[in-house]
Amino acid sequence: MARSCLKDSDLLILASTSASRRAMFREAGLVFETIAPEVDEAAVKRSYREREQSAEAAAAALARAKAFDVALRYPNAVVIGADQVLECDGVWLDKPSSLVEAAAHIRFLRGRAHLLPTAVCCARGNKILWSCVEVPQLVMRDLSDAFIDDYVAAEGTALLASVGAYRLESRAGNLFEHVNGNFFTILGLPLLPLIDFLEGFVDGPL
Repeated sequence: MARSCLKDSDLLILASTSASRRAMFREAGLVFETIAPEVDEAAVKRSYREREQSAEAAAAALARAKAFDVALRYPNAVVIGADQVLECDGVWLDKPSSLVEAAAHIRFLRGRAHLLPTAVCCARGNKILWSCVEVPQLVMRDLSDAFIDDYVAAEGTALLASVGAYRLESRAGNLFEHVNGNFFTILGLPLLPLIDFLEGFVDGPL
């Protein structure tokens, strides 16, 4: 297990309130604490949009900000921050605030390809130990309004926790005609490269 490669004095902290990321950590056998970062995500995204930076750069910045926010409070811990930004034809979508908005997001994405830049950053104190960004591409089927309405009704408020208003771990497979990217990354975390880093961390600089 990756956790066994960390020294006993190391505390592994996930700087995220995401239920899917917590589930991935648990299923990977990681022993960790969860601490919510205090980061103004909207302000970070707005800054990157105003400077015409990419969604990939914004996702990386958000992951860094979350990791550092918690790492500076717990300087002896290995802190993991993660985030993702959905970009479709130059438009960035946030998590929907209501089921009506969730349906609107899916209607916007239907028949189109979109990118899902997903970043992870590991920090200790004021130092980045490792970071990674992966950019899955998903192509949504040209869904009917009736299908979208049925999907949103069936999934309910769980959709409000996901950018794009879909959950690939649930019925979202019915939404897509093509998916290019790792399953875990689409869920919100580049888990496989993260596990590789944690497995080798004991041999790297502390």
